Amino acid sequence: MNSPRETRFSPWLSAAACAAAGAILLQWFGNATRGYIDSASLFYWWGFQWVNPASETEHGLLILPLAIGVFIRNLRNSESEIRNSSSVPGNPRSAIRNPQSAWPAFAALVAGLLLHAVGFAAQQTRVSVVALLVFLWGVLRLGGGKRWGDAAVFPVAFLAFAIPFNALDSVGFWLRLWVIKASGAVAHAAGIGVIQNGTQLLAPDGRYQYDVAAACSGVRSLVALLALAVLYGYLTFRARWRRASLVALCFPLIYLGNVARILSVIFAAQAGGQAWGGRAHDVMGYGVFVIVLGGVMLAARLMPESEAPAEQGAAEAEPERGSGKSAGRGAWAAGAVVALAVGEMFFLAHLASLPPRGQAGVRLAPDGRDPVELPLFLGTDWIGRRVDISQVEREILPPDTGYSRREYVAVANPLDRVYFSVVLSGRDRSSIHRPELCLVGQGWTILQSEQRDLAWSGGRFPVTLLHVRREVRTPRGRVVVPQLVAYWFVGGDTIVGTQWARLAVDAWNRVIHGRADRWAYILVQADAREGDAAALGRMRSVMDQVLPDLMLPAAGAK
Repeated sequence: MNSPRETRFSPWLSAAACAAAGAILLQWFGNATRGYIDSASLFYWWGFQWVNPASETEHGLLILPLAIGVFIRNLRNSESEIRNSSSVPGNPRSAIRNPQSAWPAFAALVAGLLLHAVGFAAQQTRVSVVALLVFLWGVLRLGGGKRWGDAAVFPVAFLAFAIPFNALDSVGFWLRLWVIKASGAVAHAAGIGVIQNGTQLLAPDGRYQYDVAAACSGVRSLVALLALAVLYGYLTFRARWRRASLVALCFPLIYLGNVARILSVIFAAQAGGQAWGGRAHDVMGYGVFVIVLGGVMLAARLMPESEAPAEQGAAEAEPERGSGKSAGRGAWAAGAVVALAVGEMFFLAHLASLPPRGQAGVRLAPDGRDPVELPLFLGTDWIGRRVDISQVEREILPPDTGYSRREYVAVANPLDRVYFSVVLSGRDRSSIHRPELCLVGQGWTILQSEQRDLAWSGGRFPVTLLHVRREVRTPRGRVVVPQLVAYWFVGGDTIVGTQWARLAVDAWNRVIHGRADRWAYILVQADAREGDAAALGRMRSVMDQVLPDLMLPAAGAK
């Protein structure tokens, strides 16, 4: 029979063995995407997002200590509740309950390992971060029993707010437009004739001009503010519906806060010009937080907790020391988890060493890396000019990324030009990112985005159509250049029009079929000063002559 000392510490020895095995796995085989962050470590990949300003996830440095503090607080509260309930004579909670079960912890540990394997195979590192959180809860549950597991549920889930979610940018575009429209309407009601042009706000007399950035949509602040609201609701209320009410309140408050921010910029600029508006913008960055958190706290005061507070885990509390049978069960679970983690390391190492399996979305050049070179002449109508790949692109994107680009100039009118670009992914999924990032980085303002089917001589296929504009300095002054952009993605046997669809199809093929296609990201851009119809006509004229020799029949359009 095990001694009390052995029984007390054996669950933590089992948990430590699982933690060590998981840490080694995630350190050496944690990240399969090496395009932007060249590290195999999941811990480095996630931590880098917290200190990299471009990731805009710096609130992770705040989320981590808050989660640890809440976990310690929950442990102390549950210990106090157990102590108080045990001091009451005849209280059933003071009775010795069944020994702790290792099965919930074992299930979480196995689920974490399997989920990470899916994330690694799909090259979706964020899925692996979720797997890490599930695995972490399993370690705490295995070592500390049900009391520790209950105390860790919220803190571990709270860490999800520190995961970078760049996909929110797509939502942010529409939210940004709503904020701008509402701000413009209020300004007009106040007698200020500000002009809205897409995401731009301009004074009629030219005294100020602002391009409302993505941060002013509220999406960037949404995650951090939601995290604080969730934490405040958790610490203030026990009832779940009250906590959910505070979280739901964040959405309209964030919208109102960002409308107030844009309005402050307009009023300040109207009074003192461009510089005053810039100062108001910086100050109201903090004002948004005051509006949202102040509104949440006020709502909490108006929503008192009426029901009797529930015990946090005391009713199901277990003794600190289990039986020898419980300790043996934990050791068996740890042995199985360690064996599974070791087996997963070998599997992921083998997976990473395999040559890419799949098809290229377009015809390849003789070097096997780049897409086939785009034609120099398109009949007698268009002449193609070579467009070199920038050094920045070559440094950022993986070295096996392929390119083929030309700018086509109409023979009849040199002002009619169509830019045609093909980027072909290599082994790494990060060879291709959302096109909107490139366009904004190049100075374009996106006015409108829509999904539609685009027709050409070979049929129809889905595309994303962007209406963009940019101001260009000329000897005659500033000129606004509107353009139309169409982009789509071609896999080995399919064409999709959005980044979301590409990621979904690619993840499915990688995980289910063990197949990694080389996706081609095709972008066509044309001047739209004569209207969208004229721009589409020029784009189709070029596509009709380029696509038959570029896209494979297997991925043919409908």
